[in-house]
Amino acid sequence: MSDYLVRGLGFNGNVRAFAARTTETVGEAQRRHNTWPTTTAALGRSITAGVIMGSMLKGEDKLTIKIEGNGPIGPIIVDSNAKGEVRGFVTNPQVHFELNNAGKLDVRRAVGTEGAITIVKDLGLRDMFSGQTPIVSGEIAEDFTYYFAVSEQVPSSVGLGVLVNPDNTVLASGGFILQLMPGCDEETISEIEQHLKTIEPVSKMIEKGLTPEEILEAVLGAGNVQILNSMPIEFKCQCSKERFGAAIVSLGAQEIQEMIDEDGGAEAECHFCLEKYNFDKQELKGFIDEIQAQ
Repeated sequence: MSDYLVRGLGFNGNVRAFAARTTETVGEAQRRHNTWPTTTAALGRSITAGVIMGSMLKGEDKLTIKIEGNGPIGPIIVDSNAKGEVRGFVTNPQVHFELNNAGKLDVRRAVGTEGAITIVKDLGLRDMFSGQTPIVSGEIAEDFTYYFAVSEQVPSSVGLGVLVNPDNTVLASGGFILQLMPGCDEETISEIEQHLKTIEPVSKMIEKGLTPEEILEAVLGAGNVQILNSMPIEFKCQCSKERFGAAIVSLGAQEIQEMIDEDGGAEAECHFCLEKYNFDKQELKGFIDEIQAQ
């Protein structure tokens, strides 16, 4: 099964519901960054939240998530858009701990319990929307639940999970986000809470082969979900040699000349996908000519 997400409504439109399978997407991030298991879980949960939040956008809109805790993995950065494309990296990818008391990867210890989540949405307007809330648990799902409630004032439930194989590859990854619409009655809220108490972890559901549609049925109850649409999702970076070239031009002629004199060229590496782009002496001289011609 390839990665995809679904959007739906629950309880006659009283709940917005999203669910995603992100096993291959998170696996691609793990391979590119050689993350160790605890870090893979933290990055994978963040990527899953990011791609679902991206699906809430429209057109060319995009968002950036920064999770900056006081744990040893350092900041996590995730970019996503409305097309199901997501990319992400963690500052210190080789961090791992023994399982916690619940027998799970100790994401809280890796992320830290102090710090902030910052969401910046580029909605194609002159001003970007930015929201920030403190980290409340370090487990990430709870932190996003708090973010939605406080920053966007939307009561939500967020479930995120990643299972890692003994060889560090990703076994299963996915998540869901439920959001209560204005006027949602207490009876509906109570029923959802009961389902959330009894369901298996979302990563276990993915491992068993449940589809995103079936995950929403498990979370909301059979017959309570109306699936609206689905979309494929993937780890995809927007970097290119042209973009890095433009960044080099912005440094100015003097600094580019220093690159030529000291190194005979330049190499740029993308933080998100670790692709390397090389610029030889002639290309750098061309940038200087471009600057001087302006």
